[in-house]
Amino acid sequence: MKESVLENFFRYIEINTQSNDDADSFPSTNNQFALANLLVDELKILGLKDACVDKYCYVMATLPANLDKDLPKIGLIAHMDTSPEVTGENIKPQTIEAYEGGDIVINKDLNVIIKASENPELKNCMGHTLITSDGTTLLAADDKAGIAAIMTTLEILQENPEIPHVEIKIAFTPDEEIGHGVDFFDMEKFGADFAYTVDGGVAGELNRETFSANEARVEIEGCNIHPGTAKNVMVNAIRVMGNIISRLPSDMAPETTEGYDPFIHPMILEGSIAKASMKMILRDFKTEGLDTQKEILEKIISDVQVLFPKAKINLEIKTGFPCYTLLLTSHPWTTGDIPV
Repeated sequence: MKESVLENFFRYIEINTQSNDDADSFPSTNNQFALANLLVDELKILGLKDACVDKYCYVMATLPANLDKDLPKIGLIAHMDTSPEVTGENIKPQTIEAYEGGDIVINKDLNVIIKASENPELKNCMGHTLITSDGTTLLAADDKAGIAAIMTTLEILQENPEIPHVEIKIAFTPDEEIGHGVDFFDMEKFGADFAYTVDGGVAGELNRETFSANEARVEIEGCNIHPGTAKNVMVNAIRVMGNIISRLPSDMAPETTEGYDPFIHPMILEGSIAKASMKMILRDFKTEGLDTQKEILEKIISDVQVLFPKAKINLEIKTGFPCYTLLLTSHPWTTGDIPV
């Protein structure tokens, strides 16, 4: 199983499937179809004859049950895209056999180190095989590790028909990283009674809830002029943005929050004297909390606008930023009803 899941994973990360949150198309990048078509071919080789990819790049397939009982259909879901923040091109995976503990230096020249003190879950990985990038790209384990796990599970079930299992519905989705992974998801076609997203957390962790999130974009238009004649004319967009950032609540940052605490997270900042922009994630486990975060940003911008009356400051809220979900439907059964 280990060899199979690693072979699958290494094959999938060769395809750069970064999504693009500035694109108007769906999926946001065409390369996601390259992985989707590969997965359809592999699913058919495994015997899942209904495997297909639709025009929106959703891959679906069915592994029929080998039981005569009327039991719920179980879905397994993973997403094909990777984050647009860091390149997924030309990934060079590095394998650590029988991890002995301690810090992991993945790129000495760039001083890229996974510190055990900052990643306490590493203590549970002692003796295991670990895979990292070389520190210059994403590894793309989010979520190609999930895809590899699902595909390997299907291989095992097909090669070992004596293992009892219910009908399993498979779905691989695009554009999860930019919050649009379910925009055109066909629930009726998928047909699962219960579904699990294989993504995120440490081994043995099961999430049964999710947060709500939006993306906030702040655009500032300043005025550039030669600094020698700038008095009462120049409006430095960088300085305006700095004032906004300095006023963000320090107790609503990922660095200072945990559990169900909401946060406002500056993510990407670009700028010059004439123009500056920033993207932020707004997150809360109570959806109405997103309105509160919007009001906080509006108040900050209003206060800063008074200090820089000649600046043009615009706030845009994009709904539906990435969330990790476990889909559940109502059905009167317990885990004891499902063969392992």
